[in-house]
Amino acid sequence: MSYLAKNYNRKKISFVRGKGSYLYTANGTKYLDFVQGIAVNCLGHANPKLIKTIKDQSKKLWHVSNAFEIPEGEKLAKKLCKKTFADYVMFQNSGAEATEAAIKVARRYFYSIGKPNKIRILCVKNSFHGRTLAAIFASGSKKMTEGFGHVGGFDHFTYGNHKSLRNKITKNTAAIMIEPIMGEGGIKVIPDWCLKELRKLCDKKKILLILDEVQCGISRTGDFFAFEKSKVKPDIVPIAKGIGGGFPIGAVLMSKKVASGMTPGTHGSTFGGNPLAMAVGNTVMDVVSSRKFLNNVKELSKHFLSDLNLLKKKYPRIIKNIRGRGLLIGIQLYKDQAMFIKKLMNNKLLTIRAAENVIRILPPLNVKKKELDQAVKIISKVCAELR
Repeated sequence: MSYLAKNYNRKKISFVRGKGSYLYTANGTKYLDFVQGIAVNCLGHANPKLIKTIKDQSKKLWHVSNAFEIPEGEKLAKKLCKKTFADYVMFQNSGAEATEAAIKVARRYFYSIGKPNKIRILCVKNSFHGRTLAAIFASGSKKMTEGFGHVGGFDHFTYGNHKSLRNKITKNTAAIMIEPIMGEGGIKVIPDWCLKELRKLCDKKKILLILDEVQCGISRTGDFFAFEKSKVKPDIVPIAKGIGGGFPIGAVLMSKKVASGMTPGTHGSTFGGNPLAMAVGNTVMDVVSSRKFLNNVKELSKHFLSDLNLLKKKYPRIIKNIRGRGLLIGIQLYKDQAMFIKKLMNNKLLTIRAAENVIRILPPLNVKKKELDQAVKIISKVCAELR
């Protein structure tokens, strides 16, 4: 028997090693991994540069308290700020921690300027911002919040309903928090014009704009952040997943204005910003933030999306829509995706579900073109079987 709690419905398969885009079972069976820890392993499994970084740093220093300066963290924070809109960074350990901290930053800012009642955060109903208590209530999903009491301070509007959004803003609203591309919600891309209007609305109402880039950020779309394409400037951005390349790192990026409320003692994290994590983050950042790397993600995406759209034309009764941007891709099906995902796995391609009957495809960002072609062949084969 397993002594693990049953909070996961795990597939009856396990892996003993990984290399690049592939995972291997104990008996040597090879799977093309287009889950990658759910958009976490941005450089694939067992990346040589990350192995060297972890090995070198582990011989020097793993962990010290944030009571002391941590040079590796200072270095990574500088890189993130120089690359983005941010003036300051606050390191965490995960995406859920990062969104929790983002909520705290927004509320604390208004408290610091004498508006303590401005604490409500406005989010898309059935979005996803993590699994902690506040984060599940921010997400506005009945399924996720059932049985966990109630955490207040959140209001919700329907995706795409701008009238609903405007009507929900009150004198106590502190911020609007959305994912530029909704991951768990079905790989729904927020249009550029919509992000621009959100920025204008926040400015007009004197509230903050939080863009949750935990899943869609860190070069996943071919831009370092997904929102960059819209040319908007947010106030707060939580990140995680890809920035650690598989090592647990989260962070909150923020403007100078909102950071002013985060004085000593307002937030802390025992493990957040530890030297080992920061060393890994610096190496990931050096690789994925280069223009050459980002352009390659865009080229790979263009090729992959083109082939997937051809499959949509070939199997119009199976594939309803191809969604996403960069290498954050969703295949929306007409019928339940569980059987499709199972058949893909039987053909040695690993994928994962999302809402609205969508199959999420999340290859490493340094995936090879031939591996994308292999995935297309497997998807095509499964479509033919189900036709």
